[in-house]
Amino acid sequence: MNEETINRSQVILQWLEVNLGLRAYPQLNSRQRLLRIFRAIWFKPDNLNSAGSSFKTGRNLFFELFLIAGHILKTAVMDLLGPPLRLLWWLLMPVRLLRHRLAKSIDQSVRQMGLVNRLVEFSQLSVSSRWLFFPIFLAGLGLFAFVAQVSLPLYGQWVFIGVCYVFAMLFKRMPKRFAHLCLMMLTMLVLSRYVFWRFTSSLDLNSGTELFLGYLLVFAEAYTWLILVLGFIQTAWPLNRKPLPLTSDVGDWPHVDVFIPTYNEPLSVVKPTVYAARGLDWPHNKISIYILDDGHRPVFEEFAKQAGVEYISRPDNSHAKAGNINYALKHTHGQYIAIFDCDHIPTRSFLQTNMGWFSRDPNLALVQTPHHFFSADPFERNFNLFRQMPNEGSLFYGLIQDGNDFWDASFFCGSCAIIRRDALLSVGGIAVETVTEDAHTSLKLHSKGYTSVYLNSVQAAGLATETLADHIGQRIRWARGMAQIFRVDNPFFKKGLNLFQRICYGNAMLHFFYGIPRLLFLIMPLAYLYFEQHLINSAAVTILSYALPQLIMASYTNSAIQGKYRRSFWSEVYETVLSWYIILPTTLAFFNPKLGKFNVTSKGGLIDSDYFDSNIARPYLVLMLLNLIGFFVGLGRLAFWNTYETGTVLMNLLWCFFNLAILGAAVGVATEVSQKHIHHRVRMVIPAFLKLPGGYTLNCHTEEYSAASITLAVAQTEQLREFSDVQVGLNRGDREFLFPAKLRHIESGRVEVHFTDLRPEQEAQLIQCTFGRADAWLNWQELEVKDRALNGLKDVLQRGLIGYGRLFKWIGRGVNAGVERLVRGKTSTRREWEL
Repeated sequence: MNEETINRSQVILQWLEVNLGLRAYPQLNSRQRLLRIFRAIWFKPDNLNSAGSSFKTGRNLFFELFLIAGHILKTAVMDLLGPPLRLLWWLLMPVRLLRHRLAKSIDQSVRQMGLVNRLVEFSQLSVSSRWLFFPIFLAGLGLFAFVAQVSLPLYGQWVFIGVCYVFAMLFKRMPKRFAHLCLMMLTMLVLSRYVFWRFTSSLDLNSGTELFLGYLLVFAEAYTWLILVLGFIQTAWPLNRKPLPLTSDVGDWPHVDVFIPTYNEPLSVVKPTVYAARGLDWPHNKISIYILDDGHRPVFEEFAKQAGVEYISRPDNSHAKAGNINYALKHTHGQYIAIFDCDHIPTRSFLQTNMGWFSRDPNLALVQTPHHFFSADPFERNFNLFRQMPNEGSLFYGLIQDGNDFWDASFFCGSCAIIRRDALLSVGGIAVETVTEDAHTSLKLHSKGYTSVYLNSVQAAGLATETLADHIGQRIRWARGMAQIFRVDNPFFKKGLNLFQRICYGNAMLHFFYGIPRLLFLIMPLAYLYFEQHLINSAAVTILSYALPQLIMASYTNSAIQGKYRRSFWSEVYETVLSWYIILPTTLAFFNPKLGKFNVTSKGGLIDSDYFDSNIARPYLVLMLLNLIGFFVGLGRLAFWNTYETGTVLMNLLWCFFNLAILGAAVGVATEVSQKHIHHRVRMVIPAFLKLPGGYTLNCHTEEYSAASITLAVAQTEQLREFSDVQVGLNRGDREFLFPAKLRHIESGRVEVHFTDLRPEQEAQLIQCTFGRADAWLNWQELEVKDRALNGLKDVLQRGLIGYGRLFKWIGRGVNAGVERLVRGKTSTRREWEL
């Protein structure tokens, strides 16, 4: 190497040193400079040295040292992982380019061959011609059975996987219904190969402990296989039913009783529902509205008189909500009953949209609509994802109930529904044997031969659970009730149901038994990492050749079918949060259905400040600690103890890492974010106007509204003054209403207005002009993003990191608070760590 080349390399290396924040030393040779630059890129010592820059005087020294140590640890881990992750990203670039090129080629081939039209013609011919349908069906079944069990060498298995992936990409470009059915069949084919291999080639384990743990793992897997297959059947053909018009003669419309049951909810929660019910577009002489007060509160009776609705309060509280409705049935006479939970506000079009189907089918007993929530649930609020991702209940109300409807198995969900009175009385009223009285009632109705309808059109909206503890309590009741029905009135053996109704009800109940399988998946890799217990008797590469494809194919298919209603891998987060808490209730209810009682989900509460709910998070913290220790033990096995089983160690480390990410997300949800507004705000654009003192009027439109205030977009705000009295004008149909208000928080182009001194009638008009509008909940999901499985996985990993960051913050605050108490000689009884 000549001198000119050496000097040029020195200049380049000095330039790199300067840009990396390193001081250039002329006396260092090229080798030393390269070593310094490598260390700077990989370990980034300047980042570590900057950890002390956040040191603030005046705070507890121990707390500061704890934060600095945490910052150094976090920075070191990120710096260690950063370069290999970037390297992996570049190594995978050819795979991504190949996939992109393959997708373009498939798209081009589909267009050139006219494959879509040919498939449609062939499917129509095969369905219409019985002589052609059955031979094709039998041939396909035989081919499926052959492919599922045929033995292939390892390279043959990977070729099979590649072919299945190409077909999956091809199917995804077909018409939606055909694509989903084909993807389901392809997933079941890949799954069947895994199941056949699992039972025939992987359970020959050595010791009794390994055999016991291995069969436990197979039990957990078998549960997921069963739920997957039943779920495919349940959602094979969502009906997407549309509303039917009513007769033009209003005199023929039936009488409807509106039931609003309440127990311990505040009047501020119940008022909007009652006011909106008063605004339902239905003849006034053919509708009666009832507050069913199980709290026996005089203030509610007084409000009912003031609002012009009926009030019913029974002498006892037997059978909770079911008993409350059954008591009201004896004291009312309407042909149909519309039921709303006291926080579910109906739109004015609810009855006109949903009643038409009853005139079409005289055997129809139930019309159910979605439960929609205009407030954030704990997952959305605590991760700041409200209206950016589907709600936790969107999968059920958006897809599963629509799939149930095809099989005539859509069931009553306790609210936002209309039931025919004579059908309900024929089964003894609302079921009281279990705490999920709604699903049990519809099971009885279907077994009697009645039909049901699900209309996937949001016609009412309510409040989601406020805290994670409330959310878990609600789900515990659902899980206990479904286990009770499975035990006392099992749909698989109940007379009067057809096969697919049994499948739909059975899957809905079996779903809530996921507690034990989910916990097994969270701890099973620890059996090897801690004790070197082998749960699958096969080489790691063979396990991946069979297990990984079925996991990928299932995720790919679920993303295509469910992506609009649930992000990929979020089901694992939801189940992990609940799994520990539903194990005992479902197990006890299965063996003794009489155990347990109805618990009311609280709504409309406030959260004064952020806090970490350590009581709720305790099971996640224990599982997290076990997996974290197991992960580091696994690194030791990889480096020192089990170097002859590198593949097995890596596989269990990957499994453990995924568990840690899921548990991190669960801990992140347990950090409750403050909710200081009792009136939830809804973003919606509707025309409005401001009437100023002196009669001057400004046209504007709403940005957000609540029952107490409204935010308006105003073109000119120069003439507006804070705290001045104005009137807000809103329209309901062709009617115009004025509401007294006071200007607050005037900004350029927008103002916030607080309503003042509203009379009861004006409160009702305000609810009917906002929450009760027929178009109130159209286009709710503002940032609907097409789901991709890898993006869903990335999202869960990010939420997991957020969870760990929050945990370290709360630990630091807890340690600091503990030190201060020791210094002051005080103790605290509060279980949560608050800001």
